[in-house]
Amino acid sequence: MAGKRLGVGLIGGGFVGKFHIRSWVGVRDSDILGVTGRPDGTPEEAAALAKKLGVGDAKVFNSVTEMVADPGIDALWICAPNFTRVEIMEEIVDAVESGRGELVGVACEKPLGRNAAEARRMLELVQKVGLLDGYLENQLFSPAVVRGKEILWTRGAALTGPPYLARAAEEHSGPHMPWFWEGSLQGGGVLNDMMCHSVEVARFLLTPPGAPRDALMPVKVSAHTSCLKWQQPGYAKILSENSDGATDYLTRPAEDFARALVEYRGEDGNERIVEVTTSWCFVGAGLRLTMELLGPEYSLAVNSLDAGPKIFFSRMVQGDVGEDLVEKQNAEMGLMPVVSDEESEYGYTGENRHMVRSFLAGQRPAENFSDGVNVAELLMTAYMSAEQEKTIPFPPPGLEDFVPAVARGEWNPRR
Repeated sequence: MAGKRLGVGLIGGGFVGKFHIRSWVGVRDSDILGVTGRPDGTPEEAAALAKKLGVGDAKVFNSVTEMVADPGIDALWICAPNFTRVEIMEEIVDAVESGRGELVGVACEKPLGRNAAEARRMLELVQKVGLLDGYLENQLFSPAVVRGKEILWTRGAALTGPPYLARAAEEHSGPHMPWFWEGSLQGGGVLNDMMCHSVEVARFLLTPPGAPRDALMPVKVSAHTSCLKWQQPGYAKILSENSDGATDYLTRPAEDFARALVEYRGEDGNERIVEVTTSWCFVGAGLRLTMELLGPEYSLAVNSLDAGPKIFFSRMVQGDVGEDLVEKQNAEMGLMPVVSDEESEYGYTGENRHMVRSFLAGQRPAENFSDGVNVAELLMTAYMSAEQEKTIPFPPPGLEDFVPAVARGEWNPRR
């Protein structure tokens, strides 16, 4: 595709779809030409946003198949809810196999599947029709992560040895849409929703630059889950009201707090540790991402809420509720951090630039569906550990068929 601009279609024009559209301001050689999704007005809003930002003359399509058939669209970005992704991938494959259209590649948001079986099915489907595949894990492309890793490995590890401990945490007050709170639809709770970020970015920081994924081999996983905040009656009532009574956290909750420890072995035979924490019960300005990398005589620390300016509003300044300062914003007064360019700082711009360049060059992206499968396997092992309250060797028996109790609607820590 030398000299060609990549025409991209978005499947899903909601919260994360719009994040991708805004990031496209920093992406060259590509245009967003189409959006399809739920008939609730979000595809129209997303298409209008793309036009407003000048990142593509996007139009609304009635179906995935219709989008595949458009000769101007070369690649699809799957940004639809977790419970729809396998079905969407099957429709893409059917459209390509039946000759309705041609594509170069498909990129899919995290997690690749609600469990290991679904993630592997996504990989099998994309390989069945020979498409390039990209796993959209934005935090690996955050400028702070990319530059921090480069400096520590070049100046630190080269002199005193490789790092041995990586920590990552993602915390906020809870998801936007009701379906995220439903274990059966989302695949679990906060562990599945956000630990997919944390385990992957921590593993990435520990991996030598340019080394394959298997340079670090996971050997055991231990995890803990709980519902600390949202099963309390007052908060459970909020979730019920926001979902017209569908979400019942008194009897059918999902975890709002999770932590895990993954032990790896490096090629030198030495131990490496990944320690991760995720939470939907964080009380603070909004979304907080933290990462640490520790090695002999050096360390790296990243905190997304310390990345930019801070402003102060007294109690006399009482504006509308919004998210104009930081994602998942919880307040509009007091001392507030401002994330000046969320799309870039969270890594969306970098990941989309990488995916576009890879697809145009006919190369499989560095972060792909195989990585998404491994992430799903680690998360399912973490659920096993939490349910059995013990450390689980990796890979455990029955991993491929395992579905967490929370995804089956059978988990309740207060029962």
